[in-house]
Amino acid sequence: MIDTKERIVIVGAGRLGGALATGFVVSGRCSELDVVLCRRQVERLREFGLRGHPLVPDAREAVDGADIVLIGVQPQEMDATLAALAPVLAPEQIVVTLAANVTTATVSDALGGVNPVVRAMPNIAAAMLQSMTCLAIAHDADARTEAALARVERLFGAVGSTLRLHEDLMESATALGACGIAFFLRAIRAASQGGIQIGFHPEQALLIAAQTAAGAAALAQDSDAHPEALVDDVTTPRGCTIAGLNELEHSGFSSALVRGILTAAQHAGGLYRG
Repeated sequence: MIDTKERIVIVGAGRLGGALATGFVVSGRCSELDVVLCRRQVERLREFGLRGHPLVPDAREAVDGADIVLIGVQPQEMDATLAALAPVLAPEQIVVTLAANVTTATVSDALGGVNPVVRAMPNIAAAMLQSMTCLAIAHDADARTEAALARVERLFGAVGSTLRLHEDLMESATALGACGIAFFLRAIRAASQGGIQIGFHPEQALLIAAQTAAGAAALAQDSDAHPEALVDDVTTPRGCTIAGLNELEHSGFSSALVRGILTAAQHAGGLYRG
């Protein structure tokens, strides 16, 4: 059963846009016909067209009749996209920017201050209804934008968890929540490679590594205990777990992950040149 008849348009529908479209439909939030995908190279969206999504190469045509417009173009393409959309957007249409380092003020100014603007940073796990989406609006937003935020929050809540943040934290959200998917996937890949080396077939190793990571995530989310307390629960004196943990730390595991997140955040903060 479809939860809403909202018409969603995703401008710049790449990997993330495709994941969101999939999640919106799988969750029951929207039908395929109500999620329009737009990109210049529309032939790359053929799979989505076969599922029933309208495909439109021209952003100005795509947004006609939309309730919520998600702009997922790269930061360097944002100015041109906003300039093209400004003359055709209706005041009641909610604009959601998915690009790193592009502020709500930048988007609002480019659109003439007419549309409510929300900033969102989801990740590709939206396709599995497991996204972490951080949301922000301008600190001085009016009541109309506050209402738009609540509406956008419900939309992204259909594809995972949401968290409202002060906009100053959105570059950090990009690093930890969006880039973080790749970091954790790399950890799963590394664990599965270790599993192969100790005797498992590749598909067995990946299954064990991925499910173990999912279990660890569930423990971290659903337990009141700190992750280190949970680590202590599976370490015993002179045991194999503590031996492996110490080897990871000798090799800089925790430090490397922290540095990766810091570097990603710094890079995210310089993507948009305006």
